Amino acid sequence: MLCVTSWASLNCPLFGVPRNVATHPWFIATLFDAYWGFITFYVWVVYKETRWVSKISWLVAILALGNIAMSVYCLIQLFGIKSNDTIATILVQKKDNLSYSGVIFASLGIAVTVYAACIG
Repeated sequence: MLCVTSWASLNCPLFGVPRNVATHPWFIATLFDAYWGFITFYVWVVYKETRWVSKISWLVAILALGNIAMSVYCLIQLFGIKSNDTIATILVQKKDNLSYSGVIFASLGIAVTVYAACIG
């Protein structure tokens, strides 16, 4: 994902998509599909995270970075389990500690979006 996103960014600015592409029905449908998937995943994040700072920062990160942020969130969850934990630990156990990873990725997402807007 990082490779293809970097390649696309180097070949075409994020906000430089031609109007005939951006207004094409399949382009719009694909965006709706992606963002509904992001929101569905975010519902799980809201359930897992107990602090509003984490909830809001992961929302920004997911909306700005998409599957990259979602993959990072899943990896953080996977690396946080012990060898004798069950799948329920990953899916339903709430997190009480404050994690700054959401804030870091939200900041990264905002920086990438601002940078893309400036060079486009």
